[in-house]
Amino acid sequence: MAVDLSPYKSYIFEEFRDEGRAQRSAEDIVLVLEARGLDVSDEVRERITGCDDPDLLRDWLTRAVTVSSAAAIFAEQE
Repeated sequence: MAVDLSPYKSYIFEEFRDEGRAQRSAEDIVLVLEARGLDVSDEVRERITGCDDPDLLRDWLTRAVTVSSAAAIFAEQE
């Protein structure tokens, strides 16, 4: 019996999957910052979780490992 997998290849499915990945990346960034003992303000948290650019989120995650404050992950964008 053949199974129709076409719904899983749709544009809408891809969009939801990408949004889910971005949300997980944003959550990872906040987790790293908090695990390092840095204060994550509501403004910083909203900016991180509101981002859907995977490349930018990857840059922020890389910076989250070494920055001295949560807001410092945005330093190069401002």
